[in-house]
Amino acid sequence: MKATNKNIKLYILVSITFLAVSCKKDFMDVNPPDKISSELVWKDPALAQAFVNDIYNGLGNGGFSEQMLASVSDEAMFTHPTRGIDLINNGTINPSTLGWIDDTWAYKQMYNRIRACNTTVERIVGGDNGLSSQSLKDQLLGEAYFLRAYFYQQLLRYYGAVPIITKTYALTDDFKIKRNTYEECVNFIVKDCDEANRLLTGKTLDKGRTTALAALALKSRVLIYAASDLHDRAKLTSKITGIAAQKLDFLSYASGSQPDRYRLAQTAAKAVMDLGTGYKLDLAAPASVANGQLNYKSIAMGGASKAPGIDATAASELIFARYFIIQSNIKHAQQNGPNGYHNWAGNTPIGLLVDDYEMQDGSKFNWANAAQKANPYQSRDPRFYATVLYDGAGWKPRDKASGNVDPASQIQTGIYDLMDNSGRIDFKGLDTRGSSIENWNGSWTGYYYHKFIDPDPTIVDASMSQNVPWPFFRYTEAVFNYIEASIELGELGNATTWLNKIRFRAGMPAVTATDQAGLREVYRHERRIEMAYEEQRYHDTRRWLIAGETLGRKVTYIKVTGKFKAGKTMSAPYHYDPTVYDYTYSPVEENAQENRSWDNKLYFRPFSRDEVNKNNLLEQNPGY
Repeated sequence: MKATNKNIKLYILVSITFLAVSCKKDFMDVNPPDKISSELVWKDPALAQAFVNDIYNGLGNGGFSEQMLASVSDEAMFTHPTRGIDLINNGTINPSTLGWIDDTWAYKQMYNRIRACNTTVERIVGGDNGLSSQSLKDQLLGEAYFLRAYFYQQLLRYYGAVPIITKTYALTDDFKIKRNTYEECVNFIVKDCDEANRLLTGKTLDKGRTTALAALALKSRVLIYAASDLHDRAKLTSKITGIAAQKLDFLSYASGSQPDRYRLAQTAAKAVMDLGTGYKLDLAAPASVANGQLNYKSIAMGGASKAPGIDATAASELIFARYFIIQSNIKHAQQNGPNGYHNWAGNTPIGLLVDDYEMQDGSKFNWANAAQKANPYQSRDPRFYATVLYDGAGWKPRDKASGNVDPASQIQTGIYDLMDNSGRIDFKGLDTRGSSIENWNGSWTGYYYHKFIDPDPTIVDASMSQNVPWPFFRYTEAVFNYIEASIELGELGNATTWLNKIRFRAGMPAVTATDQAGLREVYRHERRIEMAYEEQRYHDTRRWLIAGETLGRKVTYIKVTGKFKAGKTMSAPYHYDPTVYDYTYSPVEENAQENRSWDNKLYFRPFSRDEVNKNNLLEQNPGY
């Protein structure tokens, strides 16, 4: 697509350097030809738009970083642990050793973007601009309010309360400022969301920009977080003892009731549901297994895949997304695909996630069940097949340059009997760490990531980019927020109705739980499965105060072996064939790469020592 003045894509952003305009002029005082003064920016509609465009850079590529948030949760493990994720999972981070930090939630980077938002608000609300179009001013202001709210939301859900800054600082200003309370931060973000919604209502913006509905979706998320146990003082202090009294205001509400907060969250979620559409949430019975899988794949592709069967109309599920990622040269599929395809196996699913996928009939998977243990990947929740690549799963054609090593195009994560000229050998699958193809990039867990990798067979993951959008907010998240609030308010009928809508779309049967505790367990499971790899689980387990029982568990792998059946053999090339092989699947706990341990201080991240040194009014989080 060609960029036009009217449709400025977010990946083409103008980097603007601002100069202080001197009062004194002489023959040496000239305007550099490669820079634009801040005064000129706010007199030119195109330059003002470009300034706001640049703020979107603070979103990065969403969750499509090489190291994903899934790998600091019980969803995944990062294959190359020396990058700092292991320090978080081992519970050893501190103000001097922060471990992995992504720019999309890093403290300094968020405040840099907040400053740009504040500049926009000051210029437009203060009237210090030359823009004549009120519609454009409303749009730019609405975008700035939304983005500021989003960046503060990122800080709030990682660090707890932070200083609220609403002005741009001059070099002579005092940069020392106290943290606001948690309640003040929530209220401030909600106010910005309401302003963004008001200003953007009725406006049609280019694809990838925020909208009025996106502002409501952000408000819904912030309020369901605020209502959660982590921010209820009684529940927080019963779980985490020893928090200094003066720090509790940074982490929880000092007054008010949790049911009232859930009511606010329910109302906010319903507002999104009433104005949005979602995708195939109108089914009265479960979709077929095949359609359930395609529905889920289509949602993950966000309408951007040309693979057979993918429904482009599933893009209706997206409320706010990061598009045009292909232009940033990010090869997300290469970073996470199987090494046997010359990829890097970055964020591989762990057994703890895989084992949580139910059977197709809604019963729990259990390794103690002999039939399930013998065929663990048969008859599972259809979403499993759209999220995880497992031993024997069909995948894309392999790179021909590697030779005709796998004409069946199947994932190989086991060790198999195979015949060669010397007799029977142990053949290490092409997607293992014993592979003949880039073995150093093999999965430790025995699984690979599938969800956001385009299944289009014409896309070679190792050498081509894909165009799959990152879903910052999708309709189903708002539905989940509504379900959660309804359960906590005792309105179980509403919760059950909407849980079943999500499950029916995926090809799963209706829930059977009828009491509050049972529905809460079903809901948390359903959110875990539906939102896997979408930067939800890390935050959910913390806000529910269950991180010690979930994120703190040891990592589990799968070991796969294939032995010849009596009278059967196979010569190279190997392919999965249960008529030739007896396959054995052995789940194992593995601590060599990451010896995970939970420490309650991890419910909130530490502020860096440098930030505290620069601002001695910034009180550190408990445990650090």
